[in-house]
Amino acid sequence: MTPSLPDNTRPQHYGARMEPRRNVVLEAWMAEHGHSSRSLAEAINAEVGRLTGRHGGYDDASVRALKAGRIRWPNAVTRKALEALSGRSSLALGFVPRSRTPLPGGPQEDVDMKRRTIALGGVAAAVAAAAPSSASRRIGMSDVRRIQGKFSEIIASDHQYGGKLFIQQRAAELADEALALQNAGSATQRVRSNLYAAAAAFRSSAMWAAIDGRRYSEAQAHMREAQALAEMSGDQAIKFRIWSHGGAMYRHLGRHGDALAANQVARSLHIVRRDPLFASLGLARQAAIHGLAQERTNVRRALDQAREALLRADTGADRPVWLTAFFDQAELDSLALNAYLSLGDFPSAEKHGHRCLAQLRPSMARSRAITTTRLAHSQLGQGEPDAAVATAMKVSLSAATEHPRVSRMIMEFGAALRATAPRSSAARTWTDYTATWRTA
Repeated sequence: MTPSLPDNTRPQHYGARMEPRRNVVLEAWMAEHGHSSRSLAEAINAEVGRLTGRHGGYDDASVRALKAGRIRWPNAVTRKALEALSGRSSLALGFVPRSRTPLPGGPQEDVDMKRRTIALGGVAAAVAAAAPSSASRRIGMSDVRRIQGKFSEIIASDHQYGGKLFIQQRAAELADEALALQNAGSATQRVRSNLYAAAAAFRSSAMWAAIDGRRYSEAQAHMREAQALAEMSGDQAIKFRIWSHGGAMYRHLGRHGDALAANQVARSLHIVRRDPLFASLGLARQAAIHGLAQERTNVRRALDQAREALLRADTGADRPVWLTAFFDQAELDSLALNAYLSLGDFPSAEKHGHRCLAQLRPSMARSRAITTTRLAHSQLGQGEPDAAVATAMKVSLSAATEHPRVSRMIMEFGAALRATAPRSSAARTWTDYTATWRTA
């Protein structure tokens, strides 16, 4: 049933004469840009508000109606909102205006023609034949393990590249794949809970990729979906991950109060009291948040407690791969480096930077680039431009130019170098070095 919307944003439906045709062009665009039905609805509503001064009334059901072809030609305001969001015309998004004369053939018409040809004389029979097969299938833990096995692909991509749109999109696709299994047949409650947990894990990875790529509005949309899935799963570990990522997101946005509150939700979960490794990660991230607020005493206290918890953690315990793949003493030192850098305690920051790099796993390419850049900042803060430039030049070209967060940090380093030592040989070396990036 179509939701009630304000007059200026209500989708327009047509009579029974029109056969619904899926808008595969719109679906492809949404997949390309990592949009779920809910996140696109929110984006449309915001754009309608910008255009008209009145927030739109779309929800995820409304967008599903667009994708299903039940709304073939939205009203003018909605079309303008979608065109502004996508940079495409309504026709290029697969919408078809009311007309008795068919439009020139395109991707949507091609698909529709094929579907009509196949459908002639056989739709009802096909649906009837498919129903028993769907209902008779039993979804089991082997299906869960198969979808969970794809999680390592996302983790490896994150550690190698981090923040890339393709990681975000792939994680979102896998979340949808896990959810599709919910409707593929019958299953026990245990299986369904595990599928929701898998979907939440993939959606939280999409969230993290968006955070790392500085696509914060998309990260917030992924976060809301991940939270809902995690609640349905009842999985404490994934709830921790989502709220802890939320704290990191708000920290990157400079929203200290929200960062603290989100991280506190993560730290209040029962799993933190049961497993010192979760407690250690929560405390280490808490220290980074305190650093942002210039709370020196709280930084030191949180880091001391994080170290104690890490020492108490059973290294052989069974834990989710997203945690064991990255959190160890090196990551704790990385968060300590971040906290002390925020405080302006550059000697302490440098100490933790060196410790982190000495222990960092070889697969953590993205983390190595971030830590190296922060180490360079800490050396520059101590009045050592030559050492700082030598350190910054160790960041790989691909990370410095292609990873959004590293690129921003490198730009900030160059600006700080020019501000503190504008006529130094180090500044000239850095200028010459970065000039080669444009020709590489």
